[in-house]
Amino acid sequence: MTKKIQHPPLAMSRRALLMASGAGLAASVLPFGPLSAQPAGTLAMCVTPEPNAMCSAFNTASPVTVVSGKMLEGLLNYDFDVSPIPALATAWEVAEDGLSITFTLRDGVTWHDGEPFTSADVQYTIMEILKVHHPRGRSTLASVTAVETPDPLTAIFRLSQPAPALMYALAGWESPMLPKHVYEGTDVLQNPANNAPVGTGPFVFQTWERGSHIVMAANPNYWGEGEPKLERLVIRIITDPSARAAALDAGELHLAGDGPIPVNQVQRFIDSPDFQVETRGTEMNNSLDMIHTNMRNEHLAKLEVRQALMYAMNRDLMLDVVYYGLAEILDSPIPETLPNFHTSDVPQYDYDPDRANALLDEAGYERDADGMRFGLRLIAPTVGDTYERMGQFLKQNFRDIGIDLELISADIPTFIRSVFGEYDYDLTLYPGSVTADPTIGSQRFWWSEAASPGTPFVNSTGYASEEMDAVLEAAAVEPDPEARRELFVRFQQIAMTDLPILPVARPIYVTIAAANVENFVPGPDGIRAPYGSLAFTG
Repeated sequence: MTKKIQHPPLAMSRRALLMASGAGLAASVLPFGPLSAQPAGTLAMCVTPEPNAMCSAFNTASPVTVVSGKMLEGLLNYDFDVSPIPALATAWEVAEDGLSITFTLRDGVTWHDGEPFTSADVQYTIMEILKVHHPRGRSTLASVTAVETPDPLTAIFRLSQPAPALMYALAGWESPMLPKHVYEGTDVLQNPANNAPVGTGPFVFQTWERGSHIVMAANPNYWGEGEPKLERLVIRIITDPSARAAALDAGELHLAGDGPIPVNQVQRFIDSPDFQVETRGTEMNNSLDMIHTNMRNEHLAKLEVRQALMYAMNRDLMLDVVYYGLAEILDSPIPETLPNFHTSDVPQYDYDPDRANALLDEAGYERDADGMRFGLRLIAPTVGDTYERMGQFLKQNFRDIGIDLELISADIPTFIRSVFGEYDYDLTLYPGSVTADPTIGSQRFWWSEAASPGTPFVNSTGYASEEMDAVLEAAAVEPDPEARRELFVRFQQIAMTDLPILPVARPIYVTIAAANVENFVPGPDGIRAPYGSLAFTG
């Protein structure tokens, strides 16, 4: 498990004191005005890249989940053991046969527009929104056939078969509850509330200045006693990692997560008494760097080519050169951070360029006069400098086996359209979230029925295997933990044999906060948490 790295402040520096009082910035620093011009309880954090929506019910891209989770809540929260704890539901009971789950809802909760939150909202959200439009909801909620509402504070999920993963998928950033009265009777995909959410969370949407910042105000009617502790939350859009590091140094940011700065600068923040650096907070959202192959490509359709690519990657060296040590090599699609599911009993692909070359020779791909066999395009989103370094690293690794790699960097909308809409790519690399349960996060990348043109972050490879589908479908409904583990062991073995996706590494993302910020990683969802308890000290 990742070791927590958190340095308590040894002394409050002058800069930190100025940050706490809000008096340390000149008027020209921030596009929305200096922190000194904001209410005293204003905290500035950042997100990157800029989200293309505000509601994670329809889009589970990482920056969307970060902002959505502050305004929209789920039925449950989770502790660091990834055990459910109350949120909009205060109690729950799973039937012995696993075919129903009864939730008791929190009394007195209101939406940001003043309307009461009731079981009708839960029913509508689950059946009309998440089951239909959520990228992971199609599989996570597949067994939910109905949500009964015997009274305003009781919601009963009826299931066609047990769904053991469901209880791990009800956090606000993953499965946000939406107001029925706002969405019913509208084109839900075009509803204005998708970009100006009406939620129950501790913060209320105010403004979104695209390319600059998002502002949320404290919810004066929030159900959490004494929360929120901030008056205002400002989420800045700072696309350059070095600029984010400079903004933290200057006090223009109090908080930044998801690996916000160049990895070669992390150690100095660890060593500084002005900051806290935390590696917890990804247990609910393990983000994995994996290369997804487009098996529609005539070269990549051959298993020997995909195997050769695995053998060609010098991942031990990559940890130092690309990640500066802040990563762990993946030997399967499920990381070691999920010990109840992970196995190393799978085909292994240690760095072996000679083996890679032999496979390509066997496949009939001869080198030309320039030593190249064929070319491939790798597209990655512009989400920092790590993928730029990795692209250059892979380009050299693949050149050594005669594959000319063309690197394409795309903004998020272009990336989603190219990869998931048009399937216009050969290889793609992006941080795929696998969450705390493989049925929720991993299944969508290998399950043939998850493929849906235009739906982001699902199976885009064209991979379809009857055995894989059967294993994943059985694991999704198996109530016995040991039997379910064995199914996921088989899943990993098939995945590492067929190789539609090439596991690379699990980045160790850090969250950095000023020394006077507390509760910035309150649980296993890290910066995706609602942040009602986020506060300044001193």
